[in-house]
Amino acid sequence: MSVTESLIGSDDELVLVGRLTTASNATFLATIGGTEVVYKPIAGERPLWDFPDGRLAHREVAAYVVSEALGWSVVPETWLREGPHGLGMVQRWVSADESVEPVTIVPAGEIPSGFLHVFDGYDGLDRPVSLAHEDTPALRRMAVFDALTNNADRKGGHVLPVSGGHRYGCDHGLTFHDEPKLRTILWGWQGLGFSDEELAGIRTVAAGLSGALGRGLTAYLSGRDLEALGLRCEELLAEGAFPEPEYDRHVIPWPPF
Repeated sequence: MSVTESLIGSDDELVLVGRLTTASNATFLATIGGTEVVYKPIAGERPLWDFPDGRLAHREVAAYVVSEALGWSVVPETWLREGPHGLGMVQRWVSADESVEPVTIVPAGEIPSGFLHVFDGYDGLDRPVSLAHEDTPALRRMAVFDALTNNADRKGGHVLPVSGGHRYGCDHGLTFHDEPKLRTILWGWQGLGFSDEELAGIRTVAAGLSGALGRGLTAYLSGRDLEALGLRCEELLAEGAFPEPEYDRHVIPWPPF
């Protein structure tokens, strides 16, 4: 039994409440013993050209395992279990504070105080706009986490603000590819040096790969994926700074929200 199951109830029935129709894969809101969760059955996954092996649910759980190793709680409690549509990923539901926008679109050049500019574009009415995100320790930690896990899908809607300033991330199925795939809207710190806390987190993951963390991740990731994770740790520590976009490939997820 996992820690998550012991907290939420491994023996309780997973009851479907409804389907989240905006998701690209089969995604359901459900309850387990009165606790709201997200349930993504493996049978409802649609493999992508660059993630043809599927295993999106396994990658989501691996992302939670790394989040826990970092000690930053970027990812809500996540695990694999059976449900009405078979084995799938289950994640504690996080109710985002809709009054807070960690990632926002503003008129071109009008970046709010405390925010960092990411890129410029045009809205649906062909007006020039800028995308920006907040400059906070919580969101910085998420950007470090994304660099470690090679997150190919950090959209604005995948950042969940909650009271107290914490920021959760969701939808981590497109992570841990063995080739560079970082696609994110959190580019505001590109090239800036990591803090001592951030460096310590990367070192913790790097060291853990040769021990309990690495053994735990073998249930969810291939040997190539794990080797690539170790190499990313080494590269990030050697650079000591947030990665910069590689402009010979797509570095912004589409759509960005």
